[in-house]
Amino acid sequence: MTDFVLVRHGETVWHAENRYAGRTDVPLTEHGHKQAAELGVWAAGQRLDAVLSSPLSRARLTAEPAAAALGLTPRVDERLYEVDFGRGEGLTRTEMRERFPVELAAFLADPVAHHLPGGEDPAAAAGRAIACLTDIAHEVPEGRVLVVAHSTLVRLVLCRLLGIPLARYRQVFPRLENGALTELRLRDGRASLLRLNAPATATD
Repeated sequence: MTDFVLVRHGETVWHAENRYAGRTDVPLTEHGHKQAAELGVWAAGQRLDAVLSSPLSRARLTAEPAAAALGLTPRVDERLYEVDFGRGEGLTRTEMRERFPVELAAFLADPVAHHLPGGEDPAAAAGRAIACLTDIAHEVPEGRVLVVAHSTLVRLVLCRLLGIPLARYRQVFPRLENGALTELRLRDGRASLLRLNAPATATD
């Protein structure tokens, strides 16, 4: 049995305009750095055996205060990258509708069968992230691991592990808040959702 605390990175400069941020290395805002610090305060009161993050700076910088509070070295794993949004990268929904309306409509109807043009297959993204979690579960059985990653990737992982069709990730999990905690337990190949979108508070 291994418990994973999955955290979406702190707020970035693209959040105000709701731009799709996949592989682009978008910096954190001042508020995003504050959310990272709050995660560090929370982590100081927890028993955590490892801290992992996506290679993108918004995830690494969110993970660093938590790792420092625990005296751990944060580990970066490329399998935790956000989904690549292809031609949608850096665009708002309105801009996509102007540039490729047919493809956007197909994506909104089924974001897995019709992922954004030039982008990554969400099923493949879920597979790589779950492979990462599985490796860590074997490495730290009976452990608890903090993983700082990205909204779409985490929602896909939740769907795959909980037996929810991937195409429904946007409906079942419409939003993951920046810096919030989602805890998942893996035991004998089965997953249980312990909490979703919980604030990282020092009294938790």
